[in-house]
Amino acid sequence: MIPEIRIEDFFYPLPDDRIAKYPLESRDASKLLHYRKGKIDGHIFKELPSLLPEGALMVFNDTKVVPARLHFRRDSGAHIEIFCLEPLDPVEYNTSFASTHSCSWKCVLGNAKKWKGDILKMPGMDLRAELEERDGKTGIVRFTWDSKEPFSKVLEQAGTVPIPPYLNRETEAIDLERYQTLYARIKGSVAAPTAGLHFTPEVLEALDAKGIERHHVCLHVGAGTFLPVKSSLVSEHPMHREPFVIGKDLIKKLRAGDRPLVAVGTTSVRTLESLYYAGAGILENGHLEDVDQWAPYTKEYGCSTEEALDALLGYMDNNALENLSLGTRIIIVPGFKFRLVDYLVTNFHQPESTLILLVSAFVDGDWRSIYDYALSHGFRFLSYGDSSLLERA
Repeated sequence: MIPEIRIEDFFYPLPDDRIAKYPLESRDASKLLHYRKGKIDGHIFKELPSLLPEGALMVFNDTKVVPARLHFRRDSGAHIEIFCLEPLDPVEYNTSFASTHSCSWKCVLGNAKKWKGDILKMPGMDLRAELEERDGKTGIVRFTWDSKEPFSKVLEQAGTVPIPPYLNRETEAIDLERYQTLYARIKGSVAAPTAGLHFTPEVLEALDAKGIERHHVCLHVGAGTFLPVKSSLVSEHPMHREPFVIGKDLIKKLRAGDRPLVAVGTTSVRTLESLYYAGAGILENGHLEDVDQWAPYTKEYGCSTEEALDALLGYMDNNALENLSLGTRIIIVPGFKFRLVDYLVTNFHQPESTLILLVSAFVDGDWRSIYDYALSHGFRFLSYGDSSLLERA
């Protein structure tokens, strides 16, 4: 049954001066809130390894933010901003980034009413944009260029990093380095998986020294990350699809189920918890399909977590796959049954957001005490803000 949750129950007052507009000088100097069995205390992020159990599995999202915001100017002088969301032709990220002449993307259009359908040209650049389809402030844009460079390099030359709108400033040089995790590898996100921004080589080495085994998944963060829940009832909020990739080796370790699992960021949680529903779908329907938004709530699944993961591994064996590629629209709200993740490293999120709902589900509804503590103890909020380590209730 789809939960009837009112989003206004997840509001808290967030003064503008508590939103971190810039990162700290050192990534691991951020504050770290530790929540365990209803108790809260404060630390510094570099202390994170000492708070985790020895021998745990730790999963990071190694997606890489692309400079997806493009600024064009019409002959009339009107400024048009094109924010690339997801590739449509070719539809795969890697293939689209490798294109050497043309590709189409779904985009958000800034100053859309001023774009009359003419072909836009990037000043001083070999890049053109043609509007193929428009739907309000979004549209399908075909990009063409003659240099035979891959589209990934064209974006690097022509685009800017799309920092979150709530920072209320333009992208600056510091964002090119700091709005990216140290371990970012696979291009495709339009927003950083910000829980990972705090990690330094020293913290990663300390994790290794404690016997914590590090693994990566890749979920490309979409612009839906920035979208507020506009409807009063969460049941009326549509979740965006985000593609993810996870390796067979990690799924095997998850299947063993003999080690605590630490997820770095809500994107990693959504990836890991989607696996059960993907495997259950194979057992039920005989094929692999994207995970639906309300799959965890609308039906009972008769299989265990181990059986679902076995189904995924069997599917990969039968299709000679070392990596599983899938999409998920899963929404994690109070009442969700966590099957894999035991610990969550995450920043402090916007009021009335789907991420607050996820945190609430993870700590069995005790999110407000966590946020009250953070507000009263000088924590910095949102993407460049401080961090928390939450242990599942």
